[in-house]
Amino acid sequence: MSKHLEPIHVIGGGLAGSEAAWQAAEAGAKVVLHEMRPTQKTDAHQTEGFAELVCSNSFRSDDHQHNAVGLLHEEMRRCNSLIMRAADAHKLPAGGALAVDRDAFSDAVTAAIHNHPNITIERGEVAGLPPEAWQNVVVATGPLTSPALAEAIQQLTGEDSLAFFDAIAPIVHHESINHDIVWAQSRYDKVGPMGNGQDYLNCPMDEAQYNAFVDALVSAPLHEFKDWEKVPYFDGCLPIEVMAERGRDTLRWGPMKPVGLTNPRNPTVKAHAIVQLRQDNALGTLWNMVGFQTKMRYGIQAEIFRMIPGLENAQFARLGGLHRNTFLNSPKVLDANLRLKAMPRLRFAGQVTGVEGYVESAAVGLMAGRMAAADARGEQLAIPPATTAMGALINHITGGHLEAEAYSGARSFQPMNVNFGLFPPISIAKPEGHVGRWKSTEKTIAKKEAITSRALDDIMAWA
Repeated sequence: MSKHLEPIHVIGGGLAGSEAAWQAAEAGAKVVLHEMRPTQKTDAHQTEGFAELVCSNSFRSDDHQHNAVGLLHEEMRRCNSLIMRAADAHKLPAGGALAVDRDAFSDAVTAAIHNHPNITIERGEVAGLPPEAWQNVVVATGPLTSPALAEAIQQLTGEDSLAFFDAIAPIVHHESINHDIVWAQSRYDKVGPMGNGQDYLNCPMDEAQYNAFVDALVSAPLHEFKDWEKVPYFDGCLPIEVMAERGRDTLRWGPMKPVGLTNPRNPTVKAHAIVQLRQDNALGTLWNMVGFQTKMRYGIQAEIFRMIPGLENAQFARLGGLHRNTFLNSPKVLDANLRLKAMPRLRFAGQVTGVEGYVESAAVGLMAGRMAAADARGEQLAIPPATTAMGALINHITGGHLEAEAYSGARSFQPMNVNFGLFPPISIAKPEGHVGRWKSTEKTIAKKEAITSRALDDIMAWA
């Protein structure tokens, strides 16, 4: 059978796999999407739906002019992204962020995949390397790659996969929150998609309450790690108790920072720290504790979290937890088109490539799906320009880290969110009539706007 008649096999029905399958199918390729759930369950998933969100329900900032992840959102929209289409259709109020109703979002992605005439779904685990007959494969198995497949890839590449834990924050029933203490306000009253500037519930702490809370966190019993779990955490997703151990004020400068918020019941007194809750479903009945991922044992979590003012009687729809994450040393083992150098018929996508975040994972899936479809046509698709958010991401994971690694003499590749530091430099001119030196904030804003404007122009040529 000629290559262009062979189906593309996508392994994994998460955000990256769903996006890859969609993009390849939209390009006219026949796709077989393999998902092991519900035949084989995972420690983190609760459903068999595609693109299930197992951690936060936030896609982070949706500001495409001044924020790198917001720019990535917009680039994906312009590339016919299924993930962004579903997110936009099921967004919730969340200040300047794009948060979604997790169940409705997953249902929408699942329905689109099921209804696409070019996609066939096969349930069951792909144990070990895909069969040799599969000549065009996208591996998008995410942080919960099955042990058999992970071991096979490890043996094939000769490189150790690095592992850490992604964290799940607790979810609280809205009716159990004390609304005589908490108040609704977005930080700096920022209004975002579907929002009104009052999209978060804020729980204030004075200094004594904060210190007692930190003391409880650092003395709490933790889930005991198994031998294979003894790995470093990713700094972008630290458990709350690990942050507390790093210094008395670490939480006050992290997820519990009190800036940009004023308690209307006591406006002249600034809280020492603030815990924020974000709406988690369309009905508003469930609220996510922002940044409160934890490895504490279930029995102690509710007790400690009820020390937070406003959550004295909190009832939890879900307690916090951590799950295993595996990713490749991508700069060494993948080529510029996301193919495994040791076996080019395998292309990788999503978090397993070393990107961090829902949108970043889906974006790599988008690129991988289009590349696989080009392969099926006997063509090769150029990667997006480095001036775009997608191009910046793929450049980082497939080679942007090598120079630093060579300099340090040690393996240091770690997961990365999209950020403006990954983009090529850009020169900007002062606006006409501007007198004197740039103010630092003026220059920063102008530079971000120049980067994002250039990116959106360049992504359209690629799309």
